Amino acid sequence: MKKFVLAATVAVIGAVSLPAMAQNIAIVNGKPVPKARADILINQMTKTGQARSPEMEAKVKDEVVIREIFLQEAEKRGLNKTEDYKNQMELARQSVLIRELFSDYQKKNPVTDADAKAEYDKFKAQATGTEYHARHILVEKEDDAKALIKQLNGGAKFEDLATKNSKDTGSAQNGGDLGWSAPDAYVPEFSAAMAKLKAGEMTQEPVKSQFGFHIIKLEETRQAQFPAFEDVKSQIVQRMQQQKVMQFQEELRAKAKTDHKFSTN
Repeated sequence: MKKFVLAATVAVIGAVSLPAMAQNIAIVNGKPVPKARADILINQMTKTGQARSPEMEAKVKDEVVIREIFLQEAEKRGLNKTEDYKNQMELARQSVLIRELFSDYQKKNPVTDADAKAEYDKFKAQATGTEYHARHILVEKEDDAKALIKQLNGGAKFEDLATKNSKDTGSAQNGGDLGWSAPDAYVPEFSAAMAKLKAGEMTQEPVKSQFGFHIIKLEETRQAQFPAFEDVKSQIVQRMQQQKVMQFQEELRAKAKTDHKFSTN
């Protein structure tokens, strides 16, 4: 009978302690390390885009336990009682609370799809004009440019001469191809000369710029292209969220009663 009572008692104690142990990752020098600490770190990591996996969880648990080891040693040395520690903790408290303020504001004042689409349409309406697909050969000396123009007029292939002679290494490896761009993507001298060409034409005189002398060939033109809404929606939403938070900050600053004179507007 006594053995039965003892066994029953042990079973009850085990049933009570198992759930408690499940809430802890480990025991360090007699002190439990709560599982909640690991959960907080895992949540922070997943918010930044990291995928949750058994390997990640194992590394987080290692991190939490090693932190507890270091934490105990720091407290053992009384570092948690120093003025420097208290000051740093106060700054950390302020930073976390302020971050939570703006996070809460964003949640309660989201950028809607309609807001983002309206912003997109506004920028799209402004994106007018012509884009140019051009090639060029860049050399240091005007005489070298003239010699190359003579070869090109004699039937030499533009791409071959660009690859062999252009000092613009980025485009030279692609036969001088600069891709599609608006005129303002280039220095003024280059843009002005390029805009005068028709598709398939090439400058007959070297074009001087701060980089050297250019020979420009215009491949084709098109109306300015604009990315699809879905392709840029996330960037638009992010920028509008930042603008909302900045406006909120300014509103709080304007309403605050203070005798402080801010150094910036």
